[in-house]
Amino acid sequence: MTQDKRLGEDDVVAELEDGMTIGIGGWGSRRKPMSIVRAILRSDLSDLTVVSYGGPDVGMLCASGKARKVVYGFVSLDSIPLEPHFRAARQNGTIEAMELDEGMLQWGLRAAAMRVSFLPCRAGLGSAILEINPELRTVESPYGGEELVAMPALPLDVALLHANRADRRGNVQYLGADWYFDDVFAMAAARTFVSCERVVEPGRLVDEGSEQTIKISRLWTDGVIEAPFGAHFTHCVPDYERDEAIQRDYAASAKDADA
Repeated sequence: MTQDKRLGEDDVVAELEDGMTIGIGGWGSRRKPMSIVRAILRSDLSDLTVVSYGGPDVGMLCASGKARKVVYGFVSLDSIPLEPHFRAARQNGTIEAMELDEGMLQWGLRAAAMRVSFLPCRAGLGSAILEINPELRTVESPYGGEELVAMPALPLDVALLHANRADRRGNVQYLGADWYFDDVFAMAAARTFVSCERVVEPGRLVDEGSEQTIKISRLWTDGVIEAPFGAHFTHCVPDYERDEAIQRDYAASAKDADA
């Protein structure tokens, strides 16, 4: 019998626990699993470590007090350079932060996906990253002696993603030009839940796009959530663009706690 992995947002939240490390896919204010993030906001979850190329997902989790620590390459709303709710949390010291180069974050996720403790990289050398993250170490290459950063693995308890389509077996399809690093988040996580604009029957994803657009195998997914406009107000192209008006209102609300 074909496994049916369809769930609701609250079912996903019921699988989460205080203190978990949660990776959130997408990129800035692009294709974020906002319906799942909002379900987390409505829950009693706390003490979360959030790993993300951050956007409003990070800002909301910081503003609500759900996030204890954030591991990030940036936290941006794209058309608004710095996510203001995250900025407030960072400036007020209400979160612990691990600030990384974008490539280092990717490398940490890839190390976790490969089940190795670290991967060597040049990113971070000659910058303040090693100063603000004193736990990072360098290694000497056995092939010529070059000094490299030993980027530690970033294993995730759970990855939360949003895609254009999925089938009920958990195969995931991206119809936009860039799926960012969602596939790496999935492979770095013990469990992965994906919201999508529409769930289709197995075998029908090729009616939506070519086989090359099916980027995450059911082997890496534990649940799919049909969530039309589930990434709003971030974009989920080609289904819809970012809602810039709502994003501006959201950003402006950071100036006032009541707002």
